[in-house]
Amino acid sequence: MKKIVSILSFALLVNVYAVTTDSLTLDEALTLLKNDNLEIKAAKFDVESAKKDTEAVQGKNWGKLTFTQDMARSNDAGNVFGFKLTSREATFGDFGFGDPSVPPQTDPAFLTTPPNRLNYPGYRNFFQSKLKYEVPLFTGFMLSSYTDIMKKMQKIKSLDKDKIRAQKEYELKKSFYDMALLNSSIENLQKILDNIHILEDMTKEMIAVGYAKKVDLLEVQAKEGNVERLLVQMNSNKKLLYHYISFLLNKKIDHIQAPVLEVAMPKMNNEEILSKNIDLKKALTGLKITKDMLKVSQAAFYPTLGAFGEISTADETFLGDANDHKAYTIGARLSWNFFDGGIDRAKIEKSKIEKLKMHSQVELAKKGILLKIAKIRTEIEGVDVEIASLKKELELANAIYENYESRYKEKLVSMSDVIIKQSAQIEKILQLQIAKNKRTEKILALEKLANGEN
Repeated sequence: MKKIVSILSFALLVNVYAVTTDSLTLDEALTLLKNDNLEIKAAKFDVESAKKDTEAVQGKNWGKLTFTQDMARSNDAGNVFGFKLTSREATFGDFGFGDPSVPPQTDPAFLTTPPNRLNYPGYRNFFQSKLKYEVPLFTGFMLSSYTDIMKKMQKIKSLDKDKIRAQKEYELKKSFYDMALLNSSIENLQKILDNIHILEDMTKEMIAVGYAKKVDLLEVQAKEGNVERLLVQMNSNKKLLYHYISFLLNKKIDHIQAPVLEVAMPKMNNEEILSKNIDLKKALTGLKITKDMLKVSQAAFYPTLGAFGEISTADETFLGDANDHKAYTIGARLSWNFFDGGIDRAKIEKSKIEKLKMHSQVELAKKGILLKIAKIRTEIEGVDVEIASLKKELELANAIYENYESRYKEKLVSMSDVIIKQSAQIEKILQLQIAKNKRTEKILALEKLANGEN
């Protein structure tokens, strides 16, 4: 008996602080779940993050515009002359013309005498402001391939979110149907407890007239305590279920409308379930990513072409004579790698292998899902037979108990016999509820394989 009751137990986790919701229906709970469940919210943030990654890759197609401000002070001969030249302020005097240390041009030593003014200049400040724009014109389809990859990664994150949603919907639905089964079990046990009370009163009356013994009353009271203990356990399980539902919905839930009808068997065939299955969708998306990765590897055999343009101004002071000292540069660069020791070829072959591997994994995922579907359908068929059999057994147990109760009044059987038959009745009730719970769990698992759709 303890083993049977323990199967009905529902473990649970945390305390949740929020608003109380009365008479919450399953449809209302599913709506709250999509909006308020913390795991689903976190998954939505992952999708948004993946979207930004995609935008970041797409942005590379537009190039980049950068502003650079250089500030320097130096007496290095090359730097000082370069500063002057960049600022458009270089003079022939910088080459030694008019330098007292250099002989006249008519003197042969003129060509071999180093000018002090050029080699040993004084300190000079340098301020250069530069605005540069660079844009890729052709990257061998690498950027477009990376963009496609990031879009598919975004889709995978979205599928991950859907998978978490389907899992949480499964847990929520199961909790609601578990509550319905607990309510049914409590109702049946309460009826049995009422019958025990009647039997207890009848036994007391029979003891009073000498037709029963005190031990009969003790047996009845012991059975009464056993049923009351079961009721306490089931009510505790209801509290745990409410805690778990509150956790899933991120709100304090005190009362729900438990479903009345049994879960309907999904009408979808295997192909429809496969078309909706999230794991298979992820595998197919992964296969497409390997195709894009192959394109990325092949991009190494194409040339790349980029263009740039820049404007700048330089002076010994910040923005001094900016208009007179301005300059511009425009250009393009073509780059083409002709040989790298076979590295690029090896990368392409590796990408082809990864593509073949992913194709095999897609087929494996498909066959694995079909195996799960077949297993669940077979288990449901077995549970349906079990439920039909237990209903008949419970009907028989009820009839036998009523018969023994009547025969006890006529002193044809002992109280022990009545209690035994009542125990068999309780056991059949619990077994039937467990079988129904198993059937519900399997049907919801089948729904989950179809992305939570029935």
